[in-house]
Amino acid sequence: MAYARAVKRFFDWCERRKVELAEIEPLSVAAYIEQLGAEASKPTVKQHLAAIRKLFDYLTTGGIMESNPASSVRGPKYVVRRGKTPVLSAEEARKLLDSIDITTLIGLRDRALIGTMVYSFARVGATVTMRVGDYFQHRKRLWLRLHEKGGKRHEVPCHPSLEGYLDAYIKAAGIAGDTKGRLFRSMHKGDKLMGTPMTRFDVFQMIKRRAKAAALPYSTCCHTFRATGITTYLQNGRHT
Repeated sequence: MAYARAVKRFFDWCERRKVELAEIEPLSVAAYIEQLGAEASKPTVKQHLAAIRKLFDYLTTGGIMESNPASSVRGPKYVVRRGKTPVLSAEEARKLLDSIDITTLIGLRDRALIGTMVYSFARVGATVTMRVGDYFQHRKRLWLRLHEKGGKRHEVPCHPSLEGYLDAYIKAAGIAGDTKGRLFRSMHKGDKLMGTPMTRFDVFQMIKRRAKAAALPYSTCCHTFRATGITTYLQNGRHT
């Protein structure tokens, strides 16, 4: 989605200057990147340039353009010396999960969703697109099927604690037979499940609300749980 927005912004810029696709040259891309640099942060500029390069790589491979006009353009130097994603300790993550009221369906859903990101290291985008059938049994184990960025799909074994969270939520929601339906769905007031899937923004708002109730840092966000899960995994010697 970020790449799509970046590419759209670039072509809007070209359209305002009446530059056609076939007329785009390295100088055109460089001029756009220079202007963007005066308006946006260095990481944003680098992301936009990466998106433009990727698009023109595709057009070049497909024979639509002879060469990639963005390949020789250089973005600003930017080195990340310290990660900005807030990471919770294992105790804080447990505190958050245990603070959720699971006498309600929305509580069961939220615990299962946060648990999925913690225990499977899934990004929020992969989590909200999961279908009920993406939680499945293979031989003697339960697995999760994740659809990650770039169309990548991989399957990971389900942690025993997460199995309990998912089983409790799916049973209470009555969606076990709807294998093609989305796993994490929006809810009406009154604890009534809707057919529409949760969005990333829905998850973000939910996490902010849950983190506040558990007295966790305000900086806690969607990326926190993937980072927390991976950090805990490495600290435990790669054992969950």
